[in-house]
Amino acid sequence: MLKVPHASVAMNLRLLLCILGLLGSWTTSVRAQIAPVDSPSGPVPAGPYVVVDAATGETLLERNAGFSWYPASLTKIMTIYIVFEELKAGRLTLTSPLPFSQNANSKPASKLGIAPGGSITVEQGLQALVARSANDVATAFGERISGTEAAFAQRMTETALRLGMTATQFRNAHGLPDPGQVTTARDLALLGVAMVKEFPQYYGYFRTQDFMFGKQKIGPGIKFLDLYAPYADGLKTGFICASGFNIVGSAVRDGRRLVAVALGFKRADLRDEFIVRLLDEAYLLKTAGSRPKIWQLRNGGGGPATVLPYGECGTIRYEMPGDAAWLGTFGDWRTARTAFDKGQAQLATLGFSRLGKEWILPVTSGQATRQAAIIADLEPAAAERLCADYQARKLFCQVKKPGDFVPPFGGFWR
Repeated sequence: MLKVPHASVAMNLRLLLCILGLLGSWTTSVRAQIAPVDSPSGPVPAGPYVVVDAATGETLLERNAGFSWYPASLTKIMTIYIVFEELKAGRLTLTSPLPFSQNANSKPASKLGIAPGGSITVEQGLQALVARSANDVATAFGERISGTEAAFAQRMTETALRLGMTATQFRNAHGLPDPGQVTTARDLALLGVAMVKEFPQYYGYFRTQDFMFGKQKIGPGIKFLDLYAPYADGLKTGFICASGFNIVGSAVRDGRRLVAVALGFKRADLRDEFIVRLLDEAYLLKTAGSRPKIWQLRNGGGGPATVLPYGECGTIRYEMPGDAAWLGTFGDWRTARTAFDKGQAQLATLGFSRLGKEWILPVTSGQATRQAAIIADLEPAAAERLCADYQARKLFCQVKKPGDFVPPFGGFWR
């Protein structure tokens, strides 16, 4: 039998331990990107975030801002940045035609659905990128400006590097999944600040909530504009399964502009609630310029995390930390929604300022499907008091915990 020298065995063992250590540290760094943040009803998992003062570059709040992330449709902020560059240079005008190729038309939703050979104006394209996050429009812009998607993605990456976005790589103009398309919260904050500083004459397009496209109303835009009114004034949201729900938002309050980035939420409403609280906290800080500048933060910290595995993405899941009030199960959605509305109104009557979230849950038994009316993500006192009020009036109401929501949800058949 062949004998292996002891020194060789020891060397191989050390090599194996080294590789395992590297893999372990990479796994730990990916895991560390997703950690709890506060919400009104309890902690929720989230990815990196950062808030920066646009005037000074000071980083006011941050967590893992240099960690790698998939940008999803936040990619379109860079697409729009380059469109603004073309407008400023006079190579495009707002009325210039934006033609659609077969390649652009083939992109999956969200999209405008312009047939190959058709066109819209550059201005309509900008509105569609903000109000609908249209993937076909982003592709059409890339082809119009650089000839091909690949060439445009190269320009996007080169532009990112020029702006100091040292960990950002683009492979397409729209943000649909590509493992090579990565960025960081730090880099996205730099892009947001550059956008508002360099293109004040065009920045207003990021406030687009809707617009008329022929007889069709396109929209709505990002909910952040309404949730943080009158301070919020743009930018963009993005979602793919791997990255979760993300946002870059800008607000002006007391003459001071802040740009915030929040990544990696499992629900859009939890993301929107968080960025509002994050900005409120940042505006209260008195730092005297003592904190690091955004460009001084280091990029690096492992590969992008996966927020929602592809096989689980789109399935019915209770991704909220708060309790729920189950108000009954009904034969159709409209009746269930009416029960929900009555429950919300009763919560207000009982003195609760923070109401719950609508969750109409389809429940199947045999060949029949019914709709459970649920007020979700309530603070425990609210759920308990509402159900006590209902039960005192001989009405059905049960308090449910997040762990009670287990597919196929047979416990909600009634």
